[in-house]
Amino acid sequence: MEKNRFFCCHTIEHFLDTARIMYIISLEEKLPLPKDIIYAAALLHDMGRVMQYESNIPHDRAGADLAAAILPECGFDIPETEQIQKAILSHRTSGADEENNLLGSLLYRADKLSRLCFCCRAEKECYWDQGRKNMEILY
Repeated sequence: MEKNRFFCCHTIEHFLDTARIMYIISLEEKLPLPKDIIYAAALLHDMGRVMQYESNIPHDRAGADLAAAILPECGFDIPETEQIQKAILSHRTSGADEENNLLGSLLYRADKLSRLCFCCRAEKECYWDQGRKNMEILY
């Protein structure tokens, strides 16, 4: 469903870039977040897009629901699953409560930093305002 998308594509490269940026920031800022939790949140954060495209369900809500089914099968316990779901639900909101949702705040930041707006063929047509676009390489 992303194959012919003109704007930002949500590919495995995007998921891995987001995960790696999250992990780098967590190390630099000495955040108390385990690597497996960071990678799980990043790898799953946009998987609800298929439901958004097919059924008009917001991808953050759909992704959190899908994560609830997938994460226990991957060995995550209930509190970890809930933490990851909460992060996925808030990854589109810059106002994620950093104190109560550190993972969500980190996911939001890394998701935006992973975008290559500065060299995107769709940058001029993109509906994001200039303040949301990533126009430099930080990580």
